Amino acid sequence: MNKDSGKSAVWKSCTKYILCYALFVVFNIAGNRLAGALGLPLFLDNVGTLLAASLGGYLPGIIVGYVTNLVNATADPTNAYYAVLSVLIAVTGTFFAKRGYFKKLWKTCITFPVFAFIGGFIGSILTYLLYGYGMGEGISAPFAAALLEKGTLSVFWAQMISDVTIDLVDKAIVVLVTFGLLKIIPKKITSALELTNWRQKPLGKEEIAMSRENDTRGMSLRTKIIFIIGVIMAFIAFVTTAISYMLYKSAAIEQYTFTGRNVACLVASNIDADRVNDYFAEGESAEGYLETKERLYRIKESSPYIEYIYVYQIRPDGCHVVFDLDTEELEGAALGEVVSFDESFSELLPALLAGENIDPIVTDDTYGWLLTDYEPVYDSEGNCVCYACTDINMQEVKLDRVRFLTKVTSLFIGFFILILVLCMWLSEYHLIYPLDAMTFAARKFAFDNEETLEIGVERLQALNVATGDEIENLYESLVKTMSQTVEYIDDVQKKGEEIAHMQNGLIYIMADLVESRDKCTGDHVRKTAAYVKLILELMKENNLYPDILTDEYIEDVCNSAPLHDVGKIKVSDVILNKPGKLTDEEFEIMKSHTTAGKEVIESAMRLTTDPGYLKEALNLATYHHEKWNGKGYPMGLAGEEIPLSARIMAVSDVFDALVSQRSYKKPFTLDEALKIIEEGAGTHFDPVIAKLFVDNKERVKEILEEHQRERQ
Repeated sequence: MNKDSGKSAVWKSCTKYILCYALFVVFNIAGNRLAGALGLPLFLDNVGTLLAASLGGYLPGIIVGYVTNLVNATADPTNAYYAVLSVLIAVTGTFFAKRGYFKKLWKTCITFPVFAFIGGFIGSILTYLLYGYGMGEGISAPFAAALLEKGTLSVFWAQMISDVTIDLVDKAIVVLVTFGLLKIIPKKITSALELTNWRQKPLGKEEIAMSRENDTRGMSLRTKIIFIIGVIMAFIAFVTTAISYMLYKSAAIEQYTFTGRNVACLVASNIDADRVNDYFAEGESAEGYLETKERLYRIKESSPYIEYIYVYQIRPDGCHVVFDLDTEELEGAALGEVVSFDESFSELLPALLAGENIDPIVTDDTYGWLLTDYEPVYDSEGNCVCYACTDINMQEVKLDRVRFLTKVTSLFIGFFILILVLCMWLSEYHLIYPLDAMTFAARKFAFDNEETLEIGVERLQALNVATGDEIENLYESLVKTMSQTVEYIDDVQKKGEEIAHMQNGLIYIMADLVESRDKCTGDHVRKTAAYVKLILELMKENNLYPDILTDEYIEDVCNSAPLHDVGKIKVSDVILNKPGKLTDEEFEIMKSHTTAGKEVIESAMRLTTDPGYLKEALNLATYHHEKWNGKGYPMGLAGEEIPLSARIMAVSDVFDALVSQRSYKKPFTLDEALKIIEEGAGTHFDPVIAKLFVDNKERVKEILEEHQRERQ
């Protein structure tokens, strides 16, 4: 595929995803609009989110849910604060979908309460923190009002129960609609909507599961990435929120102070200072008093932040009321009534008595937590006759700060989850999957034989990692290293085979040199080696000594069998080739070939760090003339004290001697020789080995006849 066609395929794939997931956003908006048009007390705005989550995975589901709220926010900005609920529904929906909950109806029904908890309970808490509970708004308001009429529930619990109940119905309908659509959408379409971004040969579900099971000594790379991204974003969010909160708090106090001062100044401008004393003298019937009071009420109603408006004349005996407006909770003091000074104003009293300007102050005393502003009211002669006062309830400031934090937090959590999932999605396809696949392929690299080595390299090459970064460089280096390693191992194996072949050849040459000095033995070393190999095979077939008879042990014994008579190199030719019976003295010298063989092989073993097959060669050369009853030589070992290889060689050695031509005897027939072996079982020979050898006469005969043909 050329570069242009590759780009075209990418754009085509991107267009497919964008159109499909845009359609899911339309599903959400259309469902919500339909519910509104039909007057249903439902939302029906998560069908597209659950479809995207079920078909595409975490990232598409979150994007669809998030975008849906952003689109709705263009009509009502408050929808942006509820994006976190759509994100949580998408995450939960993906979790259920990956575990097959939307494949069976009964499992689908289990999810209703979970989604209702997110949309109803968490959503209700979020609404309460953002706006408080008002019985006049929202689709659940009529139900909540009906619950309140019974008089057994508070506003909070009435609204909470109403929200959760309605959301349970809403999410049940949404999930069932999603379940039905998933059943009717063709599998070809559903399988094509999973959002992937492979930078290598795509992995199947089982391969992904296996790659994620890679054991690590510490924290996995996936966990580290999640941890790092989470910590960084949490830190940024904390710092940003803290700074925003402090700026908001400062700005809010400044705004409230500015509002309080402006309102106080406006109140002061509406007071006819020259008539204040007339108000005290004539009461509320004084000219202009009630009109002024009416104007002050209108001023109070113009700002929702103003808790109290009052006008006091400050005298040494207290605050003499000129105006004190009523509120819903508290009736104002009457004209002329004297109000005692609060302790919080004690330090300001001299300035107030002097008619000076004072800065706004925050108090928390008889009338609550208030921001108070006093503005002096001057008569026509410039004297301060009273103070116009405004109180702003600072509890509203606290509630506004809670609302601000809730808004920031809700916006951040939704965005945090979106960014975290996006980063994980990118890191999985560009980093984690390629590394896991390479690790998995490398761990499956077997050094058993040339074929498995080549398969391992092919498996690694088939990954075709193409991330275009350091991971791709690592992959190419790994493939190159593995390929060269296989070539090197192949070369080493060939050289090893050549060395082993040469070694075995040298062993036979050495054995032939010894044998050539003995005119009576003929092809003895080769025939005994063949019988030894046969006995080993028979024992393995009959599952004898399974812990000992490994492939390596059998190979070592077979390779070292020709060396069993290597000690004869130190025996005189006169004795070796004597045609008649040996004297006792000569026989003692002949017997010394066992210890001489031991010395020769021990000398060879000292020249190498890995004696290998020489360990068994030592046993064969030293003990092959030992007898089961302990009457053999050189050590007089008995039974299983004799090494297994030597007990095998004892049968092979004697049998070959019996059936072979010697200068001092004619060969025994096969049956005669086997009869002698059978009679020696339990005295000369290991009874198990002897019986096994005798019972397999036909296979013994094949070896005998083969060597006889080679001699002809």
